[in-house]
Amino acid sequence: MGQFGVGQGLRRLEDARFLTGEGRYTDDIALPGALHLAVLRSPVAHAELGEIDDAEAGEAPGVLAVYTGRDLGADGIGTIPCLAQQPGRGGSKPVQPAYPALATDRVRFVGQPVACVVAETAAQARDAVELIMADFDPLPAVTEADKALAEGAPQVHAEAPGNLCLDYDHGDKAAADAAFEGAAQVARLQLINNCVVVNSMEPRVVIGDYDPESGRSTLYAPSQGIFRLHAQMAQILGVEKQQLHIVTPDVGGGFGMKIFSYPEQILCLYAARKLQRPVRWTSERTEAFLSDTQGRDHVTEVEMAMDAEGRFLGMRVSTAANLGAYLSNFAPYIPTGASTQMFSGLYRIPAIYANVRCTFTHTVPVDAYRGAGRPEAAYMMERLVDECARVAGLDRREIRKRNFIRPEDLPYETPMGRLYDSGDYPRLLDEATGMADWDGFEARRAEARKAGKLRGIGLASYVEACGGIGEEEAKMTLDADGGINLVIGTMTNGQGHLTAYAQLINDKLGVDPEKVRMIQGDSDVVERGGGTGGSRSLLMGGVAVNNASDRIVERARQVAAHMLEAAAGDIEFADGTFTIVGTDRRLSLEEVARATHGAGDGGGLPDDLKGPIEEKGDYKAEGLTFPNGCHVCELEVDEDTGEVEIVRYCIADDFGTVVNPLMAAGQVHGGTIQGLGQALLEHTVYDEDGQLLTASFMDYCMPRADDTPEIELKLIEDYPCKTNPLGVKGAGEAGAIGAPPAIMNALLDALSEFGVRRLDMPATPERLWRAIQDGRAGRRDAA
Repeated sequence: MGQFGVGQGLRRLEDARFLTGEGRYTDDIALPGALHLAVLRSPVAHAELGEIDDAEAGEAPGVLAVYTGRDLGADGIGTIPCLAQQPGRGGSKPVQPAYPALATDRVRFVGQPVACVVAETAAQARDAVELIMADFDPLPAVTEADKALAEGAPQVHAEAPGNLCLDYDHGDKAAADAAFEGAAQVARLQLINNCVVVNSMEPRVVIGDYDPESGRSTLYAPSQGIFRLHAQMAQILGVEKQQLHIVTPDVGGGFGMKIFSYPEQILCLYAARKLQRPVRWTSERTEAFLSDTQGRDHVTEVEMAMDAEGRFLGMRVSTAANLGAYLSNFAPYIPTGASTQMFSGLYRIPAIYANVRCTFTHTVPVDAYRGAGRPEAAYMMERLVDECARVAGLDRREIRKRNFIRPEDLPYETPMGRLYDSGDYPRLLDEATGMADWDGFEARRAEARKAGKLRGIGLASYVEACGGIGEEEAKMTLDADGGINLVIGTMTNGQGHLTAYAQLINDKLGVDPEKVRMIQGDSDVVERGGGTGGSRSLLMGGVAVNNASDRIVERARQVAAHMLEAAAGDIEFADGTFTIVGTDRRLSLEEVARATHGAGDGGGLPDDLKGPIEEKGDYKAEGLTFPNGCHVCELEVDEDTGEVEIVRYCIADDFGTVVNPLMAAGQVHGGTIQGLGQALLEHTVYDEDGQLLTASFMDYCMPRADDTPEIELKLIEDYPCKTNPLGVKGAGEAGAIGAPPAIMNALLDALSEFGVRRLDMPATPERLWRAIQDGRAGRRDAA
């Protein structure tokens, strides 16, 4: 292990640039003569769209154009595609209504774009939007997944009767039913996995540009990968991909939401081509609430069959999943394939059957949000396992250990088709509960009760599937100073890709991490890549980097052999130096680099060794990784107000080989706080007319510093992943997976003396206070 290599907590190389204001985000790009676009959005959730009178807006000061859906249709502009053709029962496909950039005959959610104005300034564009007169004939709306499936519910799309987009099932229904017939006891729960708004620090921004000489358009936008966006925009605009250039500079957070295509990207490209000037749009925060894809939003009924000793026999799940008014790029896959395949959790459950009905509603489209289906699965499982413990009369740790997949069972294929390769799940539970002093909790509970506080402790043992997705390529050039120029198709959104890749390069080549330069996010420079999502970047990009590094060494070895007048087979390489075996004759990689660039001894190189050393490395996924761990949350609830204080939070995680423990901890901390936000604070509320009542930070509560506990984290590196050469398991989403069930299980433990058994996220002080009052009333009635 070198000073800067794998396993070292190297501080992020990116941070100095960001902290000194040298970051370059999309909104920082200033193209000469840029115009500004503003969007007229639907003020109602469901309505027939009549005449749009834009005459006054078109004559407003500074306005160059007003566009409606009819204009886009006349110019052959396509609609946003759904890329996830997830099959349902009997091979059926999701119902896929057209998702236009601008509505034409009907609007289906508050915030849907109806028209846009392009003007010289942002203020002029916004003022002109106010002058557009659009005729909306309101219709009934439905905003909840289960209610959308009810008989007589308002219909979102005529082609989706009953608002059903996809009826999906997975597992063995007959085996699961048989397990329940033979069960000694059954645990049942109904759960709501609440809808959340992503709220990345950097909002969405778009700049469209057009070069009339070449007929080529350029899209500047924050994204999680340029190639999927490139293909979609070319298809929508009806142009060849060579006619479209995609650029993503620095990105201030994505969390899944910036993977997808959006109407504003289409509108800016379209307007730039029509007006032959750059056109830009920057989302305001309320616009983000009304237009960014949202996350989660499931209603689930789940039950577990057990024998008399509390061993799991079978599980049945029924979920209604909201996809919103239109299908975002991967919407049908998230609650189905991404989620149900993790329904086994860490447990030996012989038979599982799941039915997921994906529904349309009159809400903002819903798609992947940090974890993308796996947090929903873990939340369901760990809430259910706690209920199983209550029904079976077992300690919450004991029922887990009784049903865990054991280390000797690995590799283990679950009934839902996932093949777990490595880990020790009982050990991680012991590590986390040991850190938290679980055995001493009851004494702390008693002390807290004397002070009028309800103290609870909860745990969640999670597993997720991630990382090994698609293919990745790294192109590396050995520069004249001995540094590395890395071109790669992943897309950092703040995770620290440069630092992680530089550590891998340091391990392989001995290059100072400060001399690694990375290029991402430019379709004219980066040839291939899968972007960032599903915790894939370190695994896929990292192996590609290692493969390219190995090829750099072999090419440089040939140069060093010539310069040292030795056979290549007699040259060994270590710590950035080539040495003739058994001698003290050596050359540094930097000396070799200078020679290939024509300096020093480079003039004597034969033609086939001259020129910068440039190599590519690629990697195709061999299999998914299965990071796992255990979260333990201890908290107090004020009996009189419902206020919550998390007093201790402990995590034991298995991420396999950890490249940078400092950055891994940062990812865990961030994910855990996002999970805390969903569990306690973040509440997306639509009224019966489909109005989003929580469309600003005045109404939608985000976690703040004083909500955040100190997090004690232990990384267990004894179980490297067996499906990739690095041995790594994804770490980017784990915190958001383990936190919600651990926190909610702790709350239910705190409120157990009041007999509270049903509690849904977000567990706001008001909800907790009401649960306590209802529990008190129940006790009085029982007395």
